Amino acid sequence: MKRIAMILSATIILAVTSGCVNVKPWQREHLADYTMQPDRDPLRTSQAEHIWFSREEASGGSGVGGGGCGCN
Repeated sequence: MKRIAMILSATIILAVTSGCVNVKPWQREHLADYTMQPDRDPLRTSQAEHIWFSREEASGGSGVGGGGCGCN
């Protein structure tokens, strides 16, 4: 029983501390890569926005203040 508790606590500690990382300035080029940009494909972005406002019966609100009701 003590061994299971020890393994469980080690697993929890590893899971909690595994997301902590310091990014050096020379490593930031990988985070600024073209593939990391959410709007890298303008056609896909416009199609996704079209599907969104068709489904939600609202438009706007993606890049400006206000909601889809037209009240900015």
